[in-house]
Amino acid sequence: MKQPVLIVVILALFVTSCAQSKSADPTMKSAPVDSVTALRTGAECMERYLPLLEGKRVALCGNQTSVVGNTHLVDTLLARKVNLVKLFCPEHGFRGQAEAGATIASGKDPLTGLPVVSLYGKNKKPTAEQLQDIDILLFDLQDVGCRFYTYISTLHYVMEAAAENQVKVIVLDRPNPNGFYVDGPVLEPQYKSFVGMHPVPVVYGMTIGEYARMINGEKWLENGVQCNLEVVKLEGYTHQTRYTLPVAPSPNLQTKKAILFYPSLCFFEGTNVSVGRGTDHPFEMYGAPGLLDGDYTFTPHAIPGVSENPPFKDQECRGELLASVCIDWNAPGSLDLFFLLNAYQNYPDKANFFLKNNFFDKLAGTAQLRKQIVEGKSEEEIRASWQPALDQFKKVRARYLLYDDETMKR
Repeated sequence: MKQPVLIVVILALFVTSCAQSKSADPTMKSAPVDSVTALRTGAECMERYLPLLEGKRVALCGNQTSVVGNTHLVDTLLARKVNLVKLFCPEHGFRGQAEAGATIASGKDPLTGLPVVSLYGKNKKPTAEQLQDIDILLFDLQDVGCRFYTYISTLHYVMEAAAENQVKVIVLDRPNPNGFYVDGPVLEPQYKSFVGMHPVPVVYGMTIGEYARMINGEKWLENGVQCNLEVVKLEGYTHQTRYTLPVAPSPNLQTKKAILFYPSLCFFEGTNVSVGRGTDHPFEMYGAPGLLDGDYTFTPHAIPGVSENPPFKDQECRGELLASVCIDWNAPGSLDLFFLLNAYQNYPDKANFFLKNNFFDKLAGTAQLRKQIVEGKSEEEIRASWQPALDQFKKVRARYLLYDDETMKR
């Protein structure tokens, strides 16, 4: 099982390879080294939330990203004599050791002995019984800013259960590594699922604290209930801050590049094309057996704790390694549809490009994108169809921002 690793930016690699990019998106250039030395996460701003925990029974919804410096937040809270009585965990487990979609069982944290309640699988929403001995629920998960990344769905259910059971929720805010742009189709209500619960675009450009405020303010919780919510804000952050995650947020997002490509490549999870699960560089490539174009081959294998049974296990796939595609963090940013459109055009059996379970439509939040691809629409035509809903969402988003955002000033 891979342990969480530091995610490192290597400027020289990006600069030397940009000219080789196949991407039609002119914003895909080199990424500068970011400077966040003055940034403090919500978890690190302990002087602002520890007083709220005095004399309270506290639970934590967290995982391996819940750190204060190099120390897990659980250990930090226990050292400060906080009455921590229970842990909740999202997809991938409390220590982040499970692959996407794996069943997460409740049990005990082996390092602290605290009970751990899984919020993935059949029990996505805390029950009244699970909350009856809790006064305050701390929520500290590192989001990556994409609608289909399920931590915001876990946030929704935590807030909903807390509202119904008079439990206060304190969100310890963290930066969004994709928080500097807004893009993609907005989810339509009929496509609501755990990989998309709210009418937001694929990339929504908000921290998880801002997103919590939007869930509450827009009354998206069941029956319009609102929870007793407090957000411990970041210090030294704006939506232009380029943030390198100190801990991998999930087993298959191990690098900054994978996190930045994730909004564009995750669509492939609803197709018969691999994104490199079962390799050393998931979400940095795409390919499939028999793909008619591509200068790179890879063979997925089982990797315990990361990808036990990856698509096309032990089969050679042909496609593209995206080491030659670079991202310019100085540009406004956008989804890159080139990879998806290119793969479809070069897929030998187009009738079977999309999975039959309609998972692609759930990821997209609409059936329109799939139909546009089949119809041969250009990227420009597809983007134009998103714009009215994007413009409306940006008006909603503006009401809940906590940090400076240059895109709102243009």
